[in-house]
Amino acid sequence: MNSTEEFVAHRELLFSIVYNVLGSVADTEDVLQETWLAWSGRSGVENPRAYLVRIAVNAALARRTTINRRKEDYVGPWLPEPVVTLIDPVERAEAVSLAMLVVLETLTPLERAVFVLHEVFGYAHPEIAEIVDRTPVAVRQLAHRAKEHVQARRPRYTADPQVRLEVTQRFIDAVVGGDLNALMEVLAPDVTLWADGGGKARAAGLRPVLGRDKIAPLIVGDGRRRPVPSLGIRYRAVNGDPSALLLSGDTPFAVIVLEVEGDQVTGIFAITNPDKLARVAVS
Repeated sequence: MNSTEEFVAHRELLFSIVYNVLGSVADTEDVLQETWLAWSGRSGVENPRAYLVRIAVNAALARRTTINRRKEDYVGPWLPEPVVTLIDPVERAEAVSLAMLVVLETLTPLERAVFVLHEVFGYAHPEIAEIVDRTPVAVRQLAHRAKEHVQARRPRYTADPQVRLEVTQRFIDAVVGGDLNALMEVLAPDVTLWADGGGKARAAGLRPVLGRDKIAPLIVGDGRRRPVPSLGIRYRAVNGDPSALLLSGDTPFAVIVLEVEGDQVTGIFAITNPDKLARVAVS
């Protein structure tokens, strides 16, 4: 294969790795463009996959500095940019949930890259050491520290996809119908709401909201005060999990991702920042 064919053959892998390191589709596309420019025209590379992954991961690590600086000035809670697809009953191994991406934001860039490469994509520590230019011993230490950190903060329970979809539908029905009692029933007492409007769209405050007694009246009251014109609902997979895409006419208005335990919602991630919905396909 020529250099273009090699890059195209590995593009999906590169996108998945870089996106899970960055949590931003827009920045991931920029990194892939940088990777292509560094790769274009090269010949005689013995292992194109390894070479491309190394270029992409190191470009992603450099890009994290820009993202972290952007987050310092961000208005309200920051959530990853969602990857929205049709619901597929076959779960992709590399699909990292939105809730997990939020946890990964608490790692250092290098810890996150090591965690993603090892835990998600199955790279061995010596392979990762070659990619990030560290010793295998250093990579093992990074991997151990990252895994401990993630395990202490990761979602407590992974719901069956069908259960998650049913609970999401109950939640959306209660919100759209303005049914406070139904909403209280579907929310766990200690539920948390993260609303990412980025200062550019409606959102439930500048901090996460804790507790069913606060969240349910807030959501219902906001819906009554500011109804969405021509509201449409699509159930889609967001980072692999059944979730809800809300439309105002033909324009994505919000992505709602729920953490579910049993038959109740324990976490609500609401993304309304139009910049983060710009690449969401409606079909």
